[in-house]
Amino acid sequence: MSSIERGRGPGSVLVRLLGVVIALIGLVLTVGGGMLIAAGGSSYYIVTGLLMVISGALLAALKPSGAWLYILIFIGTLAWAFWEVGLNGWALVPRVVAPLVLLVFVVLSFPAVKRDGGGGKLAFGGLAAIVVLGLVGGFAVAQANRHPVMSPVPGAGAGGAGDPAEARTGADWPAYGGATSAQRYSPLAAITKANVSQLERAWTFRTGDLPGERFGAETTPLKIGDTLYLCSGRNLLFALDAVTGQQKWTYDPQVADEQIPYTAACRGVTYHATANADPAQPCAAKVIEGTLDGRIIAVDAATGRPCPNFGTNGAVSIKTGMGDPFPGMVSITSPPVVVRGVIVTGHQVLDGQRRWNASGVIQGFDVETGALRFAWDMMRPDLTGLPPEGQTYTPGTPNMWTMATGDEALGLVYLPMGNSSADYYSGLRRPAENEYSTALVALDVTTGKPRWHFQTVHKDVWDYDLGSQATLVDMPTSGGVVPAVILPSKQGDIYILDRRTGQPLHGVEERPVAQGGVEPSERTPTQPFSLFHTLRKPDLTERDMWGMSPIDQMFCRIQFKRAAYQGYFTPPTADRYWIQYPGYNGGSDWGGIAVDPTRGVIVANYNDMPNHNRLVPRAEADRRGWFPRDDPRYQAKGGAEGAGDPQIGVPYAIDVNAGWRVPFTGLLCKQPPYGGIRALDLRTGRTFWDRPFGTARKNGPFGIPSMLPVEIGTPNNGGAVVTAGGLIFIAAATDDLIRAIDIETGETVWSDVLPAGGQANPMIYEQNGREYLVIMAGGHHFMETPEGDYVIAYALPQRG
Repeated sequence: MSSIERGRGPGSVLVRLLGVVIALIGLVLTVGGGMLIAAGGSSYYIVTGLLMVISGALLAALKPSGAWLYILIFIGTLAWAFWEVGLNGWALVPRVVAPLVLLVFVVLSFPAVKRDGGGGKLAFGGLAAIVVLGLVGGFAVAQANRHPVMSPVPGAGAGGAGDPAEARTGADWPAYGGATSAQRYSPLAAITKANVSQLERAWTFRTGDLPGERFGAETTPLKIGDTLYLCSGRNLLFALDAVTGQQKWTYDPQVADEQIPYTAACRGVTYHATANADPAQPCAAKVIEGTLDGRIIAVDAATGRPCPNFGTNGAVSIKTGMGDPFPGMVSITSPPVVVRGVIVTGHQVLDGQRRWNASGVIQGFDVETGALRFAWDMMRPDLTGLPPEGQTYTPGTPNMWTMATGDEALGLVYLPMGNSSADYYSGLRRPAENEYSTALVALDVTTGKPRWHFQTVHKDVWDYDLGSQATLVDMPTSGGVVPAVILPSKQGDIYILDRRTGQPLHGVEERPVAQGGVEPSERTPTQPFSLFHTLRKPDLTERDMWGMSPIDQMFCRIQFKRAAYQGYFTPPTADRYWIQYPGYNGGSDWGGIAVDPTRGVIVANYNDMPNHNRLVPRAEADRRGWFPRDDPRYQAKGGAEGAGDPQIGVPYAIDVNAGWRVPFTGLLCKQPPYGGIRALDLRTGRTFWDRPFGTARKNGPFGIPSMLPVEIGTPNNGGAVVTAGGLIFIAAATDDLIRAIDIETGETVWSDVLPAGGQANPMIYEQNGREYLVIMAGGHHFMETPEGDYVIAYALPQRG
């Protein structure tokens, strides 16, 4: 008898070790499976776990029956996996891949456990079966990552909605959203799907601004004439030559690091040329910026010098009348908008700190002098300017942190509003706050008062503040052309409204929603649902839970079954976690949408992730050391926004697991995709195509990049631009790629690797007959992409 057959050779030692590993995995599955059954979940894990304990014990004793039993376990697992998720490749990964790896080792163990000489044949047969399974699995993954064309996108000239007759794109990119209408559309057509593969880097500029821990520039430059204008994350202003990228001037407003709120972000600047002014006069054209320390700054577009006639040394403070808020509590991260000579700005109030944090007052300043023209404090409609001596604007009111949209013809500014301070508790909110929170408000710049408003969430306790800039279109209808506004939302619904009145042009239906939670009397019986379109996917089920193996998938299934979840609008709870789906970064965020008005197409990239949340009673939050930034006991913490926010002034702090990540692997509990991009019919809301957006190349367990070029659909922040050449240009995803997508089919036709994360909106312009694509690659701490300070321009090769 050989040494292997006597159980003393190296092969038998490895088999015994394999048996111990299988038994230990089985023990974990047995214990976890029991917990899952107790929570009302699947019985697969406990049954499989018990069988694996037996199989492992037999293998450790070098019994062939242990290997045969594991093969039967795998066959049963395969049948169960296909029964649960079919040929969904990503869903099969945690169910099949790790068991398949163990199967390989079990098959290879046959020569050590089989004494009748047939082990080699059995091993060969087993390996052949594994090859077949690999082919089946590859087919399943391929099926999961196909991008089916649901219907063709119409060609240019198909008769879509028009662009309002205001500042438009073309050679220039004069506003953050391209045009003042924020359509993010360029009529340039030199770059097409036939030649886009030839794109090359024309120039690269580095801002030199690397904020460190809280980075995320999010910048989209403007282009007017022969110059690009942009800001860095900490508000340094730059003017660059449009052909070479060489710096013309820079201005540093000296923003201190202590003023950085959640992110050092400056999404863009605003350009304004005074009508009939002598171009040679200083500040005949201005670059206007909002800063992280709450100032509006105006500099000469030609020189970068502060405008002497604007405020004090070219700056005015929006904090006047707010009661001297603590550094970082009030900041401007989005470009102001100018309508009829008035600079209109909102600001970010740092989330989750205090119920009675600084006011969300909206202010308007004279574009020439910086004088306050109006202030809209929703709690004090009688107030038109600064509050009386010794008083402040009303604390804690909803703020507008994202991009407003101006309508020069109607004299309106469309404000996507957020929530009152303390996002996840509504019991102390006042009637006006309940009326205007998470609503689009059309503010009249002449009076400084709302003309109309449209609310997307009633008594919002899910942090579904409106993050996307509203987009203006002239919409053809059976009754004629209607000036319309398109409003995307974080919960995924897209609304089309008459921008004169706020009346929906497509149906909006009030539907019953879940009740209960910590303040059941505050929950409204219904919520509005758009009948035009939603990016939202069906409610989650236990089968949607994911991981890198059956163990972490089981962990997520246990969390799912133990959590409160009644679908969309599940009320917040404190006695257990609750699932919010989509999460606060779901649907459409600050990147907004893009509209091709000639084809009549909306392009929307979106996130598709849940949050795993819990309201934490005040005493427990204090024990955990969760204090606001202005408290001497405050200690900076890592994690996403909402992960331990104190919400002082209400009974509960909030603990948000953004994306619902597994603590020991870093993977998300929901199966992919986590982000997508979709093309919609602007008139009807019908989907032309929809696909996962973002590859797995920079994602993987334990933070280790997999480098797999497979479209998994990643989280994404930032938006797209579309061109008359039939292309969508977008970065945004966590794979650090900028790509061109064929608007007709949704297929990627070009991509380039960025040196840092591309969490910003691109822009398009033309100079000297050459078309350029520009992206800010600054990375983002929340998205966990690499930090950078790169502004990169692409163009087709020059002829000659």
